[in-house]
Amino acid sequence: MRSFDVSALYEPPFVSRRHVATDRVAAESLEWARGQGLVGVGPSASRLHRAGAAELAGRACPQAPVTRLRLLTDLFSWLFVMDDICDDDGLGSAPATLAPMVAALLDVLDRHGGPTGTGAWAGPGGPAGASTAWGRPVGDGVHPADRDTTAGALGVALADLCRRVVDQRRPTLLLRLVSQLREYLLALLWEATNRERRRVPGLAEYRQMRRHTGGVRPSLTLTDLAYGHPPAPARRVDPALLALDDLTVDLVCWCNDLFSYRKERDAAADPHNLVTVLAEQHGRDEAAAFQLAAGWFNDGLAGYLVREAALVAHAGPAVTPFLAARRAWLRATYDWSMRADRYAGPSGGTQPPHRFEG
Repeated sequence: MRSFDVSALYEPPFVSRRHVATDRVAAESLEWARGQGLVGVGPSASRLHRAGAAELAGRACPQAPVTRLRLLTDLFSWLFVMDDICDDDGLGSAPATLAPMVAALLDVLDRHGGPTGTGAWAGPGGPAGASTAWGRPVGDGVHPADRDTTAGALGVALADLCRRVVDQRRPTLLLRLVSQLREYLLALLWEATNRERRRVPGLAEYRQMRRHTGGVRPSLTLTDLAYGHPPAPARRVDPALLALDDLTVDLVCWCNDLFSYRKERDAAADPHNLVTVLAEQHGRDEAAAFQLAAGWFNDGLAGYLVREAALVAHAGPAVTPFLAARRAWLRATYDWSMRADRYAGPSGGTQPPHRFEG
């Protein structure tokens, strides 16, 4: 139905680029996911491959060192598997079932991927060495203390990601990442509760919580690492920079909502989409709500350019890498979404975009 075509969106007016190592990193990250036990060799691996984690990372970080591109890609792979478990496998509508796994993953974050102490979480099936949570076995060669946690392979892979960030020797960035991943996990419980109760959140509530459920903030933190010059702590708390960062996260999440709406609408009702929330808030039919959500994105993109110019005038060259990363992310999200099988509708494609005219 043309009412839901993403041609209503303006194309971000930034250069589209892709890392030369994207295809190589895609293969390496899929092998990493297999080695961590996140996927097997069947449908789960195929689903992760179609998600295009490296494609998104390669467009967000087109000139990053390959090791840091891999780190970002592996984070995307982890987030995609987590989202699929919640969205497609039913766990995301059962908060009482999801909570123990979230608690175990929080434990991994608390120890920054290090070994567990004597208070390690026990697996749902019981003894050490049993299959880990949600039917996904953990691969060989992992720390025994991690092998038997409630989080299973998700915990093993998250611990690996944390340890690799620890190795970067950027403690401020590490703490920021851990905090953002913690907020992401807790926000999943909010989503699960809403689904269980068939509750559509209010607009202000949704806008705030969507910034956490999308996993964009931790992804931006590793993108800043990949660009090599994360903002200094004093700069990080600049209100103008914080406002631009929030708007970047909003635009990425709203873009995701618009591209995924048709797939989510055809699969099952889910209250966590800007279109659904606007329809409920304003009493619109879904076609009108889709157009309204597209307007939110377009207006936000125009506002981004205004805020970016003001930040440059205020802060000067010190924020150049930060802004380059945000521009790349907005463009990458749009380009990746246009191509991603993850959001393909019944027609298998999308309509050409509108060009943005600032």
